Amino acid sequence: MAKLNTNSNSYIIVYSAILVVIVAFLLAFVYQALKPRQDANVELDVKKQILYSLNIRDLDGAAAEAKYAELIDDTLEFANQKIMMAEIDDEPIMVFQMKGMGLWGGISGYMSARYDLETSNFVVYGAYFNHESETAGLGAEIKDSRAWQEKFIGKKIIDEVDGKDKVVLSIVKKVEDPETQVDCVTGATLTSNGVDEMIKRTFGIWTGEYDLDMDESEMQKQLIKTILGNDSISDEELMKMIKVKKVEEK
Repeated sequence: MAKLNTNSNSYIIVYSAILVVIVAFLLAFVYQALKPRQDANVELDVKKQILYSLNIRDLDGAAAEAKYAELIDDTLEFANQKIMMAEIDDEPIMVFQMKGMGLWGGISGYMSARYDLETSNFVVYGAYFNHESETAGLGAEIKDSRAWQEKFIGKKIIDEVDGKDKVVLSIVKKVEDPETQVDCVTGATLTSNGVDEMIKRTFGIWTGEYDLDMDESEMQKQLIKTILGNDSISDEELMKMIKVKKVEEK
């Protein structure tokens, strides 16, 4: 029997191919085996974020699952917006899902609201924000700073301005109206602008300020303009900036 030449090119190619197939099979097997657990963890994380927006934190997995089932009794969807209905101390609370754009990537969150009988306004019950990739210590503070999130509690969301309902809740550099304004995250103005726009767009659906018929590309342009704080920038200049940004990322 001829001795196998382990130094030949054909042996190396066949050996490598077999090894790649085996590794690929093992990775696929592990992925399929872990996928149910991963999906469950993602679902639990979403439920925890919703509970955070209801000012309920520091619960482990089982406790969070039980608390969520106890409080959330219905989920609605309108204009691609999810709204969870909760009841706390016999008071109805609405939890709004929010999605937007930060400085380096997507941002998201949940904001709960209650109806204040004394002022006849919707006010913030609680808030939680998340991000995909913001700078630690700066933009990431929208997620990491519980103290900043708690500044939203009790703020008016919608109020009548010049005879029309408007979204009055806003994030500003200098608070002049404590009932409706929250100061921006220090050193993260653009991310704060993104959160501000996300809030206005979420609740603007209910005041008629947000055009549901707006083309998606136009909506993206307006979203970026708002985050940059420059509504006067032309579409041509904006597209140039987007192209430059994509080239830099590559």
